[in-house]
Amino acid sequence: MGTYKEQGIVLRTYKLGETDRILHLLTQGRGKVRAVAKGLRRPGSRFGGRLEPYSHVDLQLYEGRNLDVVNQAELIAPHAAIRADFELSACAAVMVELTDVVAQEGERDNALFLQLRAGLQSLDARPADPTVFVDAFLLRVASIVGFHTFTDACAVCRRPGPHAYLSVKAGGTLCGDCAPAGTRAVDPGVVEVVALLASPGEWSALPVVARERPDARRRAASYTRAFVEHHLDRRLRSYDASSRA
Repeated sequence: MGTYKEQGIVLRTYKLGETDRILHLLTQGRGKVRAVAKGLRRPGSRFGGRLEPYSHVDLQLYEGRNLDVVNQAELIAPHAAIRADFELSACAAVMVELTDVVAQEGERDNALFLQLRAGLQSLDARPADPTVFVDAFLLRVASIVGFHTFTDACAVCRRPGPHAYLSVKAGGTLCGDCAPAGTRAVDPGVVEVVALLASPGEWSALPVVARERPDARRRAASYTRAFVEHHLDRRLRSYDASSRA
């Protein structure tokens, strides 16, 4: 056991006793870390407001038996604007819920860390429709953990597309030969939006899609949620709040 330094993003916090809090952190080097910040809820705490949900922090921790202990915390990006706005906070809650589900303790996952950091930065810019960034985040994280959305080829036989059918279970578009009997074709615009949502790094085009293609955007969002919940076998409880915000 000893001390170590890490960058981390605060996913969740829980009360512990009268003055402490348990933190779920996504760190850049160690994956998910569960730690305790002693005295965090005490007036005049040395941590101040630096360990709030969504904060990106530079940490010094001590390795404990069950929980590590936060010794120092310095803000890198507070993301205070997200916490101050109900809609943005609801969207960030979906991102951290999914991250908390897929992140593994003690297993470095730099791609997941960078994806969460990018997602929070996008929300921090106060976009007109933050939910489109949530859906992009969901599909991209699903891909990181092994559930890729196929939109340029058939998800079953890999025949190059485009294809007219879209399947949650199969994981993307299906050609006419692989689509089950009775499957309905979808508008090509829906497939295009799903492809954009799933495309790594394509954040800047998302507000335009949300503004100019609202119908395709809504259907793509429905597909996104169903896809992620099906393949991760997990209902995203916070998604309902973000969609109503």
